Amino acid sequence: MALVAIMYVCGFVFLYGVVRLAVRHGIEDVDIRRAHAASAPERAMLRERTLLRDNAFLAGS
Repeated sequence: MALVAIMYVCGFVFLYGVVRLAVRHGIEDVDIRRAHAASAPERAMLRERTLLRDNAFLAGS
């Protein structure tokens, strides 16, 4: 009976650790996506400048 109680408690501790790890990774992913979304306008502007420089004939220059 004691072994069953110990295994039961260890199982909950293990599940708590797994859930906590999953939440931490999820929060890190959200932070990375937020940073990407914040820098998206700058990246789009740089990409447009590069496109126009490489293909000036498209811009009518």
